Amino acid sequence: MNGPILRTRELTKRFGGLVAVSKVTLELHVGEVHAVIGPNGAGKSTLTNLLSGDLPPTSGTVQLEGRDIAGMRSDRISRLGVGRSYQKTNIFLPFSVFENCRLAAQSRTPRAWRVWSGAGGFADTNRQAEEAMEAAGLAHRRDRLAATLSHGEQRQLEIAMCLATRPRLLLLDEPLAGMGPHESQRMVELIKKLSERHAIMLIEHDMDAVFAVAHKLTVMVNGEVIESGTPEAVRASPAVQLAYLGGEDNLHG
Repeated sequence: MNGPILRTRELTKRFGGLVAVSKVTLELHVGEVHAVIGPNGAGKSTLTNLLSGDLPPTSGTVQLEGRDIAGMRSDRISRLGVGRSYQKTNIFLPFSVFENCRLAAQSRTPRAWRVWSGAGGFADTNRQAEEAMEAAGLAHRRDRLAATLSHGEQRQLEIAMCLATRPRLLLLDEPLAGMGPHESQRMVELIKKLSERHAIMLIEHDMDAVFAVAHKLTVMVNGEVIESGTPEAVRASPAVQLAYLGGEDNLHG
């Protein structure tokens, strides 16, 4: 598709007198990483929650492939092709990598009437799980328990579980948080690879990673967008340097 897969207009979320997200307009395209950056409390995670259905907006619109999804339940939005990760890793620690991915894949093909059938007998969900592990770089960890994976691999597993649901849009909330340099580089390469076939909105504080992977940046401060454009344009913006990154030197990543 030539147009955006997701488009917001004047998207706003109020919590009483607090405006957490104020009139945010953005577009997400397949083949692009759109990074949303800003200081803590800028409204980035709230914006993600509005797009994924974890929170209903106060006003404004959210359209997914032309369909109005503002206020729709998160499970319905997920089934329409939106996958998301969270700041805190959200996986099943006692299960293997494969079992985690298979559970995610099963959410797309519910079989309530076959409750006594073993999950291992469904070739389509098994195949989705295998493909997701391969795409996330975890095929070699297939039978490892999630609890025994490194922090970086657990973050990869969460993304693999998203991929097992076959989304077209990925909302990634600080996927590099808590990683060392080696794991961070591996995650950056994974995000680059996934952007070839997905639209990605990336929330991230690691500026080196952001400028290495993003095609477009949106900068938020106090719930408002203060700048949006190419990484070069954002790097050169005096408003961004003053309000968030503390000067031009901090924008070179």
